[in-house]
Amino acid sequence: MTNPRRRWPPLLALAALGALLGVPARADVEIAVDVELILAVDISYSMDEDEQRLQRDGYAQALVSGAFLDAVRSGPSGRIAIAYVEWAGAFEQRTVLDWSLLDGPASAQDIAEKIAQIPLRRAFRTSISGAIAYAEWMFDGNGYRALRRVIDISGDGANNQGEPVTLARDRALENGIIINGLPLLLKRPNAAMMDVADLDLYYEDCVIGGPGAFVVPVRAPDQFAEAIRRKLVMEVAGISPAAPPVIPAATSAPRVDCAIGEKMWRERMHN
Repeated sequence: MTNPRRRWPPLLALAALGALLGVPARADVEIAVDVELILAVDISYSMDEDEQRLQRDGYAQALVSGAFLDAVRSGPSGRIAIAYVEWAGAFEQRTVLDWSLLDGPASAQDIAEKIAQIPLRRAFRTSISGAIAYAEWMFDGNGYRALRRVIDISGDGANNQGEPVTLARDRALENGIIINGLPLLLKRPNAAMMDVADLDLYYEDCVIGGPGAFVVPVRAPDQFAEAIRRKLVMEVAGISPAAPPVIPAATSAPRVDCAIGEKMWRERMHN
């Protein structure tokens, strides 16, 4: 399998500089946790500032909710490792909160405050495949050890840059990583913005995967915070709230074209 880090020359350069300065790139001692969870959030220009704020604040609120903290406490070790990543185009990923231990209300509040203070930022294009590859690299030598490693992808569009999303997905699944999705369907689809009408189906068939993988679509702004809370609870403890229903990972052939984003982009360029 191709090492995901080979696609990130700047990261390798930083690692080499750290080695010269005597700074270890990753921890040598692994801490046992129940889940290693990466929150990968879309900051592409299709996300307006209101959506970005809903997305960021929704995660911050969910992390300090009683249901989420109960889920953390219910695990064998009662703690998880969490990181927060922003992504857009194929080479536009940034770790804004590196791996942190969440083991109770105090650490959850600290992490939530750090996320809430992140300045809003937007970038060009949409590369879900780039986000998956970057997140996959982040698990390597992160200082934690868990039976489940999960990438939580939220976004409002289809992959339109970088390698095909299915290739990145399948590579992550081969490494035992679970990918869940939070597709944002807050706007009426607009062809000029290259919106995909069935984004929830696209996420089901082309993005998510792994044991128990699921999608929680968000169709209205007032659903956002609750959807994130439910999603995090399920990712940490496997608890499924009653409603609305969770869409499981697809097990049959894709119902939508997994290359639809790339095709829409090529059509725009030709026109």
